[in-house]
Amino acid sequence: MKRIEINAPELNSLFSESEGWYALAVKELTDRKLTVSTAESCTGGLIGKMFTDVSGASAAFVGGMITYTNHIKINKLGVSAETINAHTEVSYECACEMAERARELFESDLAIAATGYAGPAGGNGKDAVGTVYLGIATPKSTTVWRLSFGQIPRDTIRNRTALFAVKVLLEAVKDE
Repeated sequence: MKRIEINAPELNSLFSESEGWYALAVKELTDRKLTVSTAESCTGGLIGKMFTDVSGASAAFVGGMITYTNHIKINKLGVSAETINAHTEVSYECACEMAERARELFESDLAIAATGYAGPAGGNGKDAVGTVYLGIATPKSTTVWRLSFGQIPRDTIRNRTALFAVKVLLEAVKDE
């Protein structure tokens, strides 16, 4: 698993040109005959919603699972209880397993996973509110980003996570 950390100043500069990223992702995936699935916690299905807002998305987006509780992460998605006990549900390791299990479960070429503390409550000594782990699983590898958005509104964290997800998915598609 490759790990990448990105903090608020770098993240904020990414979102000024985000219009049309999901439509572009559907086109790129369709053109390459690739599929994608999702496993979402803190985004609550927003990434899947943004895919299905695009006409023709069914050619590329095969499905997703909202895994808001640990029970669902473990018993339905297949994340290891040992992973959550050792690293918590908001961690590189959990996001990695979420992405890899979604890819397997939905039989997709790629998968996106998001888990984090969107606030206003939550967080721990290691990860504050505004921390999100975003994983992308491909046939070649899995990469997980630790995004530190800082103290911004919950909806902003969720929306920016969904936008960052499609941005890095587009990069992953180019590598396939």
